[in-house]
Amino acid sequence: MQFLATCDPGLEEIAIQEVLELTGNRAKIHHKGAIIFKGKEDDIFILNYLSRSLNRILILLLHDNFKHLEELYRKIKSLDFTQYIYPTQTFAIRAERFGTHNFTSLDIARYAGKAVIDSYLQSKGVRLKVNLDNPNIILRVEVRDDNFFIGIDTTGEQSLHKRWYRKFPSRAPLKSTIAYGMIRLADLKKNERFIDPFCGCGTIPIEAYLYLNKIPPGKFRSFDFLKFFFLDRQKFFKLVEKSSREESREELEIYGSDISLREVEFAKKNAEEAGAKIEFFKADACELELNYDVIVTDLPFGIRTPKRGLEETYKKFFSNLIKYDWKKLVFITAKRRVNLVPDLGFDKIIEIKHGDIDALVFVKIR
Repeated sequence: MQFLATCDPGLEEIAIQEVLELTGNRAKIHHKGAIIFKGKEDDIFILNYLSRSLNRILILLLHDNFKHLEELYRKIKSLDFTQYIYPTQTFAIRAERFGTHNFTSLDIARYAGKAVIDSYLQSKGVRLKVNLDNPNIILRVEVRDDNFFIGIDTTGEQSLHKRWYRKFPSRAPLKSTIAYGMIRLADLKKNERFIDPFCGCGTIPIEAYLYLNKIPPGKFRSFDFLKFFFLDRQKFFKLVEKSSREESREELEIYGSDISLREVEFAKKNAEEAGAKIEFFKADACELELNYDVIVTDLPFGIRTPKRGLEETYKKFFSNLIKYDWKKLVFITAKRRVNLVPDLGFDKIIEIKHGDIDALVFVKIR
């Protein structure tokens, strides 16, 4: 099988590394925010259940170029959908479009949907039913300029970054996949003392705990591949059992602090949901003793503006930071706030997309 997996734009290399570690498959960048690789049926289960960096895994059916919607229709109609969709199952097209075109995403969905129905009717003599609200099979079509791809969504409507423990989000929560990417950039080890001094609702420390203890991020969620008749779902249940045996609940030196007591309480509740033993406490990052090995944090973007103001917060935090003998520092901030970040001789500065915000991840290893 050929797969296309989506990730946060800018963290493709982290996703490529994780796919190699989990499956042994060598992936490459397909486009910004997506990687492509060849694999086996088992990889559908492994990546959906165990991946911490990916948002969605598709079985890639076709990627090609086209000049007009009629050509897109013909190319999709040439595919054999009978090996993936049972005659009584419903389907839906989810279409996205990037670039300048004389048609909309709805037009793409309409042409692609007709192509699937006509292909199946021609092969099986059965007219597939469309269910836009709760389909058995989701087919994703993405158009970028004059290129397109179509794939079967094995994950489902809910992206993999939606973790079960996020019951109490802050006003500006960091995506769990970005938090994981930052932890990997810090190359965090079990014997290192770790802190997030702007922890908010606790996503970064919780992701660190889950990662180091091998607790699957896919626990307590459903996946669309469980509806697929062409997969051996017993393999998935065996994977769940195996992963459960490999989990640990080690007491690690992972800490989180925030100036807001409300956020600290939210972080504690989220950690409890995750079963993560993390010490959260109220503290001002600009005055906190930062005697830790690893510091990974999400600096204020301006959505949650501290009382002392952004400029003063950045100035005081970095003045406090350089007093201490930490080993690794990774933080994220909005690109528009880059003028507030002093030059610490960073090893990496990575441009990423955090929702609609252009952001930067800074990495410093001493």
